[in-house]
Amino acid sequence: MALGTPERTAAELLTVLRRLKGTHDPGLEVSATQAAELAHQHGAGLLAVVEHRDADPALLMAGVVPVDRPTDPGELGFHLDGPAIREVTRGETATGYPVVIVERIPVTGPGAQLQVVVTDPDHPRIAVFTLHSPTGRGWLEVAGIAGRFVSGVEFSGAGTRSASARPPGGTSGRSARR
Repeated sequence: MALGTPERTAAELLTVLRRLKGTHDPGLEVSATQAAELAHQHGAGLLAVVEHRDADPALLMAGVVPVDRPTDPGELGFHLDGPAIREVTRGETATGYPVVIVERIPVTGPGAQLQVVVTDPDHPRIAVFTLHSPTGRGWLEVAGIAGRFVSGVEFSGAGTRSASARPPGGTSGRSARR
């Protein structure tokens, strides 16, 4: 979804979440408001709901972050630690960019989070994607969908601060699903 004001973003997100969950649960409004505020606070360029028929919806937030110099993905792994980190993987996207993938599963309680950092070796910037599932139900399914989306990321020219990814199969930007 396009990020307008935090209020507009929250309202659009709430509409999508209510449609997916089939309920007017008051907790959805709180979740939508918090997600919209976080997206705006961190300058995200993308806020999407990732859905799968066998999973609870997850939120995908992404943005491009300027860094002091082109970043070596190996360096990023040294800064990642903690009991909730289940796995750190280094690799390359389908478009040839270096990537670090971090999966966080809470030691206690529900939920799961995946952070993907795609580095631009030619310019001082990184694209950061965060997928969050409050329940963790169907985690592998939604993580797989988000992974296919992120694998197609391509950075624009040096003078811009955006990265774009073509969703597989023309999936809607409002809600990625399978």
